Amino acid sequence: MSNLRDAAMSSKAWPFEEARRVLKRYEKAPPEKGYVLFETGYGPSGLPHIGTFGEVARTTMILRAFREISDIPAKLICFSDDLDGMRKVPGNVPNQEMLAEHLQRPLTSVPDPFGEFDSFGAHNNAMLRRFLDTFGFEYEFYSATEFYRSGQFDDVLRRAVERYDDVMKVMLKSLREERRQTYSIFLPIHPETGRVLYVPMKEVNAADYTITFDDEDGREWTLPVTGGNVKLQWKPDFGARWAALGVDFEMYGKDHSTNTPIYDRICEILGQKAPEHFTYELFLDDKGQKISKSSGNGISIDEWLSYASTESLSYFMYQKPKTAKRMYFDVIPKAVDEYHQQLRAYVDQDDAARLNNPVFHIHGHNVPTSDMVVPFSMLLNLASVANADNKDQLWGFMRRYAPEASPESNPQLDQAAGFAVRYYNDFVKPAKVFRAASELEREALVDLRDQLKTWDGGLDAEELQSLVFACGRERFDPLRDWFKALYEVLLGASQGPRFGGFIALYGVEETIALIDAALNGDFV
Repeated sequence: MSNLRDAAMSSKAWPFEEARRVLKRYEKAPPEKGYVLFETGYGPSGLPHIGTFGEVARTTMILRAFREISDIPAKLICFSDDLDGMRKVPGNVPNQEMLAEHLQRPLTSVPDPFGEFDSFGAHNNAMLRRFLDTFGFEYEFYSATEFYRSGQFDDVLRRAVERYDDVMKVMLKSLREERRQTYSIFLPIHPETGRVLYVPMKEVNAADYTITFDDEDGREWTLPVTGGNVKLQWKPDFGARWAALGVDFEMYGKDHSTNTPIYDRICEILGQKAPEHFTYELFLDDKGQKISKSSGNGISIDEWLSYASTESLSYFMYQKPKTAKRMYFDVIPKAVDEYHQQLRAYVDQDDAARLNNPVFHIHGHNVPTSDMVVPFSMLLNLASVANADNKDQLWGFMRRYAPEASPESNPQLDQAAGFAVRYYNDFVKPAKVFRAASELEREALVDLRDQLKTWDGGLDAEELQSLVFACGRERFDPLRDWFKALYEVLLGASQGPRFGGFIALYGVEETIALIDAALNGDFV
């Protein structure tokens, strides 16, 4: 165990680097609250999305790493900002007119447009929890509404009244002149309309912890800041929540990074040490534009999981979180194959190498073995030449290539075959473009076909790859032009698999027929 801990303490994997920063907070004394707290926040104005998954998955990776290097208890909470006022009616839900009547009311006071839960906030919270549970995340759920109304926030809210001027000073520095005139860190919830009000304060009273303000109709009100009568504006709320809960770590996207000093300072003013942060880069679509929920560009969780496993998505999230990554359909096959390469590597690695392997950060010490005897990229090419519309067609080829494989003994491969057929039909098939071979390419293809006709080396992928190399080596410089020709002339694609492996899977006779069909012009 000590060897493993030593390896963890020196691991260069980013979750361990973050975990060591968190542990450093308690090098002199353990936390008074008895545990280390990791948090992720969620705005429940809409359904959970791929960014939510990424945030919880990555925080879980750091929490797992922390447990490797420390015996201090640690937990993750998922905090829903469901006391926020509903600013606009989401376009993708029913009963739009009904919802419009409840604008600016807290999401937990807005009726559920689906008619299934007590409120729209409760509906979206249930969606979030189901979402997190589907992926097996270990977390505790916190609702802002409950947190404010139950009194758990009261001490920090009273402190915010006592130190109102200090907190306001931090906020006013960050605001434009016109906003400063009316800004307050406190947002009262109107006792009659239930709406969250953005109004200036006439008085903030530290003697009885009340605020006095005029509503939109000019009527004066005085409310206690405690008990859910008042909520904090979102930036002060961030820092106040950290102070109230004693948060030790929270990550968020780069778009929040300019606010970090504000959050930190408010947390400190309210009596707690600011947590450690991790700012991740945002995802881009295939055109390099930032992925956003509202514009619907990029790829959704459901879309990814239509073509590949959850683990491949976790693998993608693990990779270089501080680098902006394009996240669209073309990245899926690569993520699947790299994930399985890492599973295969893990088996023979020592402790230090295992702790640096992405699959440890996805699975902990329960890393599964890979049964993918055929790479996903190869399954896609097989689906392409077979024009497959169901995975049974692929199994016909795979059984000959790997007689010991079956859907029962290779469930990952079976699932991947189904995904490959769907991916092929949705993305590869519509984009297939074949071309005729040049004279030189034709000569090389005839040579390859003729050598395959006399081939007696069985289905050995490496031997077949050597044969393919030999047919191109004398003719093409650079040699990659030969492989590009094979893909474009025979598969209608600009890139493809190791061709020897493809022949072994597809079959020697079938490849001969494929080359003949291409040379006859059947595909163009």
